[in-house]
Amino acid sequence: MQKNFDAFDKVSANFVPLSPVSFLNHAETLHSQRTAVIYGNIKRSWAETAKRIRGFAKGLASMGIKKGDTVSVLCPNIPEMLELHFALPVSGAVLNTLNTRLEPETIAYILDHADTQLLIVDQELIPVVEKVFEIMGRSVPLIEISDPNAPSTHTLGGKNYDDVIETDIDVKPMSGFPRDEWDAICLNYTSGTSGRPKGVVYHHRGAYLMALGTIAAWQTPHYPIYLSVVPMFHCNGWGHPWVMAMLGGTVVFTRTMAADVLLDAIGKYAVTHFGAAPIILQMLTDAKSDDMKPFDPKVKVLTAGAPPPPSVLEKTKSMGLEVMQVYGLTETYGHISQCLWQESWEDLDDAKQAQLQAQQGIAMPMVDMVTVIDRDKDQPVPFDSQTQGEIAIRGNTVMKGYYKDIRATEDAFANGYFWSGDGAVVDPDGYIQIKDRLKDVIISGGENISSVEVEAVLFRHPSIQAAAIVAKPDPKWGEVPCAFVELRDGAEANEDDIISFCREHLAGFKTPKKIVFAELPKTSTGKIQKFKLRELAKSLD
Repeated sequence: MQKNFDAFDKVSANFVPLSPVSFLNHAETLHSQRTAVIYGNIKRSWAETAKRIRGFAKGLASMGIKKGDTVSVLCPNIPEMLELHFALPVSGAVLNTLNTRLEPETIAYILDHADTQLLIVDQELIPVVEKVFEIMGRSVPLIEISDPNAPSTHTLGGKNYDDVIETDIDVKPMSGFPRDEWDAICLNYTSGTSGRPKGVVYHHRGAYLMALGTIAAWQTPHYPIYLSVVPMFHCNGWGHPWVMAMLGGTVVFTRTMAADVLLDAIGKYAVTHFGAAPIILQMLTDAKSDDMKPFDPKVKVLTAGAPPPPSVLEKTKSMGLEVMQVYGLTETYGHISQCLWQESWEDLDDAKQAQLQAQQGIAMPMVDMVTVIDRDKDQPVPFDSQTQGEIAIRGNTVMKGYYKDIRATEDAFANGYFWSGDGAVVDPDGYIQIKDRLKDVIISGGENISSVEVEAVLFRHPSIQAAAIVAKPDPKWGEVPCAFVELRDGAEANEDDIISFCREHLAGFKTPKKIVFAELPKTSTGKIQKFKLRELAKSLD
């Protein structure tokens, strides 16, 4: 008997494009009366939020915004930013969130490169937009968000955000899906630490799977109370806006990210989850008062952006923050690996637990493969904690490609993987651990030195607020480690003190040979610009 498994066509009953729009549909039906957002005096249900989203999407259509148009957004984490993560996909437009800390020159470049048709801006940032338009020599159609909590009320005469929302809408069940799940949903730009930022294109399918994978990996229940800390301009808040709609969660906004404000919000609203870069965690530990009791129940936290210093993880544990390290890149929609807690770690001391928690771990559920490959041998490295290779990724949460840059896309996807540029080893248990950005490895007298390892030691020094290690040319060894450090307010330390401290914890060849006290240059996302430090190190004696 002949078997024909391919005799069936995809029909609407058995095939629906995967898209975060489905989470909005669930939120407005299943979670309609639950609180969606809390922001100052604003408190809206998911039904109210969904109605605003649908009305704004219709308003965009009335303005002529159509499928595939880029709409850029310059706005802090406030309810409108959450709404736009759904309204633009519903309209068919492509969401381009702009880093609020970027300088006008870079924003101007992005608006030009992204072919932006419309710019939505928070009024506090209007002065920045004025400078951007001067640099561009032209303006872009504008919608302005009037936030009563904003410290300024500048205007360029653009349409008011709330006025764009159309109230006469007829929403059909399960509406707003893309025709094709491969359609672009977002355009995010890299930090540009070594040149012009590249435009990373996401698709609906990847965004959907990113949200599902996060729920599985974070073991997130329904109705979380989520503090919006991760900037939504950074990999779309790691996909968390879409996650919260699916789960009927409540998103708490503070606008400013001051440590005391965040700690107050966690306690006041009984926050259960948030995501944050390690620098935010360090801010919270520094702001903790001596009489502050640990959060109970514990608050679940994802951290990413840089390997967290084990010393910071020790302190957050004492505060009642249950931190899990995740790893990813802009090109992978955010996190694609997790340092999943192992029962075998339970009996270890706090310092050893924190060291293990700082690993990048294993692939998250929605990722096909996260591996470490020796590119010279074209094969995975052994699980020996020693042999270094490059992290390579394959899966549905890898970008479509770099916008208007076919060559860079082809290079990034060579041999069927996305190549991260991160050097790492694999431990016997299969956990990945980053040793360095490949360009940041220091080779001294033939020995490889991980800047991440040395930086972790420096962070344990009580006087050091931030630190970065780069190579300094050396006539004998070729290059040696050079440390750039920022001291805590009111703290004192000299070069001999810090070098002696490092010698207590590091092999001699890994110990910095030069300490420079300076404010560290950073990108707008808080990443240290090591290429600038390397140039400075070349001029040092």
